[in-house]
Amino acid sequence: MEGFARAVEDGLKLSKRLVLPGGLPPPRPLAGMDRGVGGGGGGDASVAALLLPSAPMAYAVVTDPGAVDTPDVPSYQPYVYGRLDPPALIPLQMKEVDLSVDCALGEAAVTVRARWWLHCITRSRDCDVRIVVPMGGQGSILGAEVTVGRRSYNTQVIEVEDHTTENAAKADSGGLLKPQLFYLTISQIEGGADISATIRWSQKLHYDNGRFSVDIPFRFPYYVNPLPKVFMKREKIQLTVNSGFSKEVLLQGTSHPLKEKGRQGEKLSFQHEATVENWSSKDFNFSYSVYSGDLSGGVLVQPSTLRDYDDRDRFCIFLLPGGGNRKVFRKAVVFVIDTSGSMQGHPLENVKNAMSTALSELTEGDYFNIITFNDELHSFSSCLEKVNEKSIASALDWINLNFVAGGGTDIMHPLNEAMASLSSAHDVLPQIFLMTDGSVDDEHNICQTVKTELISRGSKSPRISTFGLGLYCNHYFLRMLASIGRGHYDAAFETGSIESQVLRWFRKASSTIVANISIDATAHLDEFEIDSEYIPDISAKSPLCISGKYQGKFPDMVTAKGYLADMREISIELKVQHIKDIPLDKVLAAQQIGLLTAKAWLSSDKQLERKVVKLSIQNSIPSEYTSMVLLQTLEKVDAAQKVKQKLKGHKGPDEPRRIPLQCLKLGFGDRAATRENLVTGFGDVKPLETFEILNKAAGCCSRLADCLCCMCCIKACNKMNDQCAIVMTQVCAAFACLGCYECCAELCSGSDS
Repeated sequence: MEGFARAVEDGLKLSKRLVLPGGLPPPRPLAGMDRGVGGGGGGDASVAALLLPSAPMAYAVVTDPGAVDTPDVPSYQPYVYGRLDPPALIPLQMKEVDLSVDCALGEAAVTVRARWWLHCITRSRDCDVRIVVPMGGQGSILGAEVTVGRRSYNTQVIEVEDHTTENAAKADSGGLLKPQLFYLTISQIEGGADISATIRWSQKLHYDNGRFSVDIPFRFPYYVNPLPKVFMKREKIQLTVNSGFSKEVLLQGTSHPLKEKGRQGEKLSFQHEATVENWSSKDFNFSYSVYSGDLSGGVLVQPSTLRDYDDRDRFCIFLLPGGGNRKVFRKAVVFVIDTSGSMQGHPLENVKNAMSTALSELTEGDYFNIITFNDELHSFSSCLEKVNEKSIASALDWINLNFVAGGGTDIMHPLNEAMASLSSAHDVLPQIFLMTDGSVDDEHNICQTVKTELISRGSKSPRISTFGLGLYCNHYFLRMLASIGRGHYDAAFETGSIESQVLRWFRKASSTIVANISIDATAHLDEFEIDSEYIPDISAKSPLCISGKYQGKFPDMVTAKGYLADMREISIELKVQHIKDIPLDKVLAAQQIGLLTAKAWLSSDKQLERKVVKLSIQNSIPSEYTSMVLLQTLEKVDAAQKVKQKLKGHKGPDEPRRIPLQCLKLGFGDRAATRENLVTGFGDVKPLETFEILNKAAGCCSRLADCLCCMCCIKACNKMNDQCAIVMTQVCAAFACLGCYECCAELCSGSDS
């Protein structure tokens, strides 16, 4: 994201040209920006982080610095020649913002409505506007609508085969800039225009020690605040909480002052509305607990609708671990870690750090071993080791010596080795923790082999939890393997989040308090099908949500049975509730799409693929078999407006444009990238951007087209022809208009050689 931060930095420098109403100066760039983003040093990294969006933002995409001026009061600044490539991003001032959050079960549905104005482009000119929305943890985009004057845009999920390739080459039209950072680019907006947007997404609620919490990025930088004398700023936040059970909901904390507006059954509503001097400078956080002294839960059922992908009714079994101090199972743990060549650098270092912490959290009575794999297999020990100070210290030394990236990827061999070593474990819960960043050819065979082995072992079969690193591994294979192994799946798509995500995954999977769960509902129903392969164990660190379809009539009470750490059987009575005010289809959609896609991948079942397509379109969630597009429509206009639109290249109202959005799918792994040990399978690790202006010079100097530094190219070629001189003059002009005279001077001095 350094390129994005650098573009915002350039935009803030360009905004110095503005003279705001009342003669007030424009916002000053952040301290340290004169050195530039990405120039080296920790200070530059911190400045770059401050320039990334921490709340819904809109930016003017400026390629012509001469268009930068206040819409109504010209500043009469000197004309600037040249074009910016890549463009600068000027943050737009925001007039309104409204946040709505609906929490139900373990999900939060978030809606943000905002209005900005293009305050930095003169009314005689236009530019593109990029809307960027950071989503909370594990966020999934649900849709967006944008209105600009007579034009309106809305996202739509369509089948892949219906996908039109119009404007497919325009890679900046929208999608994900990086995981959890959604954006849309709206083209040709006139200076001074208002841009209204509504963005919806869902995200997981965080659960810790009996407390649910939701965190939503809502920190607006000071430079998006319009002048208080010109615009009155009203901030509005609405929140609803629906636990789904007849349990008392206790408010634990909130970042913004919320007033309780009402209680209706299990549903609570809160609101905050006020005139503010500045927009919110902190993220929105809300936490609550559902009173439960011990294991508890319920069964929520809802009839199918005409739009459902399946005519059977829907159910959700939701189990809370409770606030009681249930004993965690003693465990025998085998870590199976990918150390192939693609893991080199930050990924492997982060895994090492997480492993060190995870080993320190094992307790006496536990057993462990570590297996690393690439083309070969290396084990810390030939058998399971008891957890004690000496064995943990030896393991840490072994990790430092043996966690070295190199070679290819072979998953089946180390998995077989791990299962074989756990066959000797008694009176403990056997667990395998697999971490990989690659995709292999025999993934289907691995799932079938593991499934056969686990069935043969019965209730003593090891739990298999999987973790995917980056975009090159097959996340549906890992999800299916975890489902078969009654374990937990998780992933990290950014190098900076690997350590924390791995630890959260390990703690959740290693904190089992009830194992071998069974539900007695099948005796009362004609059909009972769960979305996952098997019912996972109950963890002290997370609620258990089991979704599926059924036919027949649920009894008033259902019993869930399982075994505690001391091997005593436990029965949990679950009340069946027919609900209307929780949209189960929406709340469970993302989980169902992930699980059904994994099943469809494993079985190659076209009917399952069709179910995913219907579920995806019905709930506006993109899947592997559907795509999200931005649909542009125009209101009816008069003849004069039609002529103006045609001159600007706009289509008529009867010809809506479908603009594909990018990077919204995981795919089914990249085996070619795995074989080549490519290391850029993370959303935050991308090849360096090149200036388009330099690419135009490819005919005169092939090295110049592949290099960002003209000085280096000229030194490498030891010559400079006329075309190179023209390119360098244009680049220097671009640097000069941004105030980067040092860069210009460096280029000029480099050209002397």
